[in-house]
Amino acid sequence: MTREFRIEKDSMGEVRVPQDALYQAQTQRAVDNFAISRYTMPQPFVQALAYIKQAAAVTNAQLGLLEGDIAAAIDEAAQSIIDGQYLDQFPIDVFQTGSGTSSNMNANEVIATLASQHLHSTVSPNDHVNMGQSSNDVVPTAIQVSCTLEVEQRLLPALAHLSTQLAAKKQSLANVVKTGRTHLMDAMPMTFEQELGGWQAQIDHARHNIIHAMTAVKALAQGGTAVGTGINADPRFAAAFADNLSQATRLSFVPSENFFFNLSSQDAIVALSGQLKTTAVAMMKIANDLRWMNSGPLAGIGDIELPALQPGSSIMPGKVNPVIPEAAAMACAQVIGNDTTITVAGQAGNFQLNVMLPVIAHNILESIELLANSAIALADKAIAGFIVREDHINIALGKNPILVTALNPVIGYLKAAEIAKQAYKEGRPIIDVAAEKTSLTRQELEHLLDPATLAKGGIVE
Repeated sequence: MTREFRIEKDSMGEVRVPQDALYQAQTQRAVDNFAISRYTMPQPFVQALAYIKQAAAVTNAQLGLLEGDIAAAIDEAAQSIIDGQYLDQFPIDVFQTGSGTSSNMNANEVIATLASQHLHSTVSPNDHVNMGQSSNDVVPTAIQVSCTLEVEQRLLPALAHLSTQLAAKKQSLANVVKTGRTHLMDAMPMTFEQELGGWQAQIDHARHNIIHAMTAVKALAQGGTAVGTGINADPRFAAAFADNLSQATRLSFVPSENFFFNLSSQDAIVALSGQLKTTAVAMMKIANDLRWMNSGPLAGIGDIELPALQPGSSIMPGKVNPVIPEAAAMACAQVIGNDTTITVAGQAGNFQLNVMLPVIAHNILESIELLANSAIALADKAIAGFIVREDHINIALGKNPILVTALNPVIGYLKAAEIAKQAYKEGRPIIDVAAEKTSLTRQELEHLLDPATLAKGGIVE
């Protein structure tokens, strides 16, 4: 089937555009020029652009700068994109002009076309939809708005859910004592409550630090226009825009105190990415601990048994693998890599404009999505359903030579080390060897070497 085209014009001349496309000449030029990857701009970024165009139209109408009927048509067109319509009309590659001008014009053109259809008269992408704006403040603002929406609506709730699931699990296992491990080697006893409590603290700290980083992200670039001076924007525009955007999104945005900062740097997003990387590190630690604790079932550690979700091998019948922790760990590795890209891109603020904005948008939004989905998967398909193999744990506890540490204050380090080595060499419980090698009674040793008591720390009296 032959595709039909129409001719569109811009300041550079004529361009052939698919007949059924809502976008116009500048978008088509970008499609033709940037055949770099299979990635287009993320949906949350596109919807953030629509929020910006909507709030700008409402603001310009309130300031008496834009006719009410045109503003209403832009408002309606933008809302349709926010609601998930016409997303196929945003075909531009992530690897495009560094300012994201092509994506800004893509939004301007699609919204102008939709508004024109509604009004049955021409709405201009530049003069109307882009009024009081520049790509140079729109695109940084779109990054900020999309990150805020995704963090507030997806990531923070997902991390809170993971923390809640960890809290419930640790409470249910509060009295279950296990062998602690340092250097992957047996160490002093601890409870599952203590171990899972450490995981929960990691997630809670990560969540708190993300919330803190969001303060700078919510201070918007919009109003700085081309270089930060606010040229062609009404002096009242930035504050009114932030208010209108806050009402539309039900989130709290404010104008930046320094537009030159927002246009020339992406420091706020780099800082947010750093916190996402820290979160990924925490989640990867938890995922790998789950994998180690689940290892076996016979030749590994075997502290726990994760839910069996799917066959683990195409050749070994009955094999079941820790698939959720593995998937989460890979997602976290991607987030850590994304942070490196964002860091490199963040320093590309040449004079008054960062020129790696689209790749920053792509990577930061991917990181937020990966972490949110991984947190839910870990909570619901790993943490909630694992069972503890208490029989296996108790056998290991009874033979753990490191329990002798509790005897140090009574018999001294060197004597305790001698007992530990003999117990390990002979594969005997530490209490049996200690009974032979010290003057302590069996009752005294049972008290001093009780794993549950040792898990509380301090000196056993």
